[in-house]
Amino acid sequence: MDSVAAVRPTESAEPARAVHGPLSLSALHPGDRGIVQAVGIPGRALTALERRLLELGFSHGEHIEVIAEARPGRDPFVVRLGATALALRRREAESVWISPRPPARP
Repeated sequence: MDSVAAVRPTESAEPARAVHGPLSLSALHPGDRGIVQAVGIPGRALTALERRLLELGFSHGEHIEVIAEARPGRDPFVVRLGATALALRRREAESVWISPRPPARP
C-alpha cells in the first residue's frame, strides 16, 4: 500500500474537498482545488524531484486546481498552479501536500 492510499483510498466515495487536513496532490480529481502547504516530508532531505517541484512553483500558499486527467488510469493529470498549467504523473505529485478548498462556483 502506498502513501496515497493511506491518505485517501480510491474506493472512498467521499470527495477530496470534504477531507480536513493536508492531502496529497496525487489524490485529487478534476475540479478539486487547494492551497500548497508543503513539498516533501518534514525531517527528511528533499529529493531531486521535490527540489524540481519547488523550482516549478509548488511553494507554500500557491493556489492549485486539477483541471484534467487522462483516461484510463488517471495518469498523467493536468494542474493549474497560479497562471501556469502543468502535466504531472501522480507519482510525481505524491510529495506535494495541500489544504483542500471547495470547487469554484460556475
